[in-house]
Amino acid sequence: MILADKIINLRKKNGWSQEELAEKLNVSRQAVSKWEGVQSTPDLDKILQMSNLFGVTTDYLIKDEIEDEVFTEDNGNPLVRKVSLELTNKFLDLSKKNAKLIALGVVLCITCAIPLISLGILQGTGFLPISENLAACIGIVYLLCIVAVAVGIFLYCDFRSSEYEFFDKEDFETEYGVTGLVKEKQKSFKPVYDKSNIIATIMCVISPVPLIALSFTGKELLVLLGLVFLFLDVSIAVYKFVYTGTIWESMQKILREGEFTKEKKKKNKLKGIASMTYWLIFATIFFVKAYVESFNMNELIPYVVVGVILYILVLTIVNLIPTDKE
Repeated sequence: MILADKIINLRKKNGWSQEELAEKLNVSRQAVSKWEGVQSTPDLDKILQMSNLFGVTTDYLIKDEIEDEVFTEDNGNPLVRKVSLELTNKFLDLSKKNAKLIALGVVLCITCAIPLISLGILQGTGFLPISENLAACIGIVYLLCIVAVAVGIFLYCDFRSSEYEFFDKEDFETEYGVTGLVKEKQKSFKPVYDKSNIIATIMCVISPVPLIALSFTGKELLVLLGLVFLFLDVSIAVYKFVYTGTIWESMQKILREGEFTKEKKKKNKLKGIASMTYWLIFATIFFVKAYVESFNMNELIPYVVVGVILYILVLTIVNLIPTDKE
């Protein structure tokens, strides 16, 4: 049996398409098609990768006289992907580029409601000579446009990172030198990560201070100013959290540390679903309330505070839910 037939049999045995096999070997689908069509022969490096991927010996692959599959001795998990030094550097570089875009997208989502709230309050106080419906229309249109831009950014980053989804979905092994390289990068980045988190945390703590202080004046325009400051201050803090956090997490993914250990992957997925569901419900209630009733700052502040407290409670409950270890 020739190499081409062996590749076809092993691929079909594992239920993979040519495209799926090509992705695991970091080659094009056309390359796999040519191997199976005896139009070209894979180089030694790809033969070694297929040996590890299929869990068979290289002799079985390259020697036509060997008809029956000969498995390697260490065949505990022959389908584990090997992560090379080159692949690691590409992933870390892309993560750093995506970090800025993702952080920007989150900031846009946080600040997109400022015009809607501001226009509603300014119209209600008579500062803007426009109708309530026009103020709401302008605010909602702006909000939807900014959210669309943010979603586009997230999808773009997700598309660029699709090649590296296996870090979250599959088991993998790092080749020699990869772990040492990533640990060195992590060590040099840790002071920046820690400093950024400390500054961002302080900013979040002090963000409601102007709003609380100005609320005692009873003047809605001053309270609005405090609310805008809160949004902007939190958005800057979140930018720092997301930017440094994304870079830090990319290194943790390769090292399988922190939230990226096997035991925590299920919990992270559950937390993500819970967070998305909660904020969708929260935002729906908020905008329904804003549409049906006029903006009242005395009601808005406790509503936001209660929403954040309930969110913390939801995450706490999720953390208490046991998950089976993989």
